[in-house]
Parts: sequence; C-alpha cells; structure tokens
Amino acid sequence: MKPIQKIPQFKTEDEERKFWLSHDSTEYVDWKKTKKVTLANLKPSVKTISLRLPESMLEELKVLANKRDVPYQSLVKVFLSDRIDQELTGKRAHSKSLQRIGHKPASR
Repeated sequence: MKPIQKIPQFKTEDEERKFWLSHDSTEYVDWKKTKKVTLANLKPSVKTISLRLPESMLEELKVLANKRDVPYQSLVKVFLSDRIDQELTGKRAHSKSLQRIGHKPASR
C-alpha cells in the first residue's frame, strides 16, 4: 500500500472540485481510520409533508428508484425538481402527464 499523501491547500472550492475530479481520495485519506460524525445541531432545511398517491403509482416509483439504487422519496424529489424547472423555464410539459393530474389543455 502506498503512503498517504498530504491533501493540498486550495484557494477556492472550484479549485478543490477540479482536484478531486482527477485524483483518487484513497491516496489522500485512510478510509479505514475514519470515524462517523453526527452533526446534531444542524437544523433540517426541509419540511415534511403528507402526500396521498395511488398504490400503483407508489409501486412504480419504488421500482424506478430500485433500478437507480436510491430511496423512492429521493426520486420523487428529483422528479418534482425537474418538473418545477421545466415549468419555470417555460418548456412545454408533456400533455399526458398534465392530463394524469387532472389538468385540461387550454383551447386554441
């Protein structure tokens, strides 16, 4: 095993980001000696909500999440974030998705 190298000092986060994109952390950190840290004083910046979904939709979400190896709640957040971005940037939404949530297309 190679000796652990010293992590360089970075002037900016961008400089550090570029460094880690091209370097292997195992050359700089002995991960076997690390300890788990709990940051108990951090306040969550999220709000818990209750959302009722058809069981079939929930099962489909779980299947999709399982394929991506992520929790289904995280996948829902990604889907919502993507859709919000689409709506805010003015990209047209897929009409089938709108109809599924009860939106009627505007008359032309």
